[in-house]
Amino acid sequence: MANGRLVAAGVLIVIPLVVFLAIPFYNTTSLPSVGGLPFFYWWQTLWLGLSALLFIAAAILIDWDRTEA
Repeated sequence: MANGRLVAAGVLIVIPLVVFLAIPFYNTTSLPSVGGLPFFYWWQTLWLGLSALLFIAAAILIDWDRTEA
């Protein structure tokens, strides 16, 4: 069961990496702006917060066995 948690933690860590490397997707002027901010900036800002949450979840999954004892 520990291997499943490690795989899930790995997936949670890779998701932000893929999103941040998909620059051609969000580096365009045709996408909507929010509050005057172009899509490029608010998309990256949104993912900074989401990345933190995903990394916290991954850390909890990795450290799960130590917290059970």
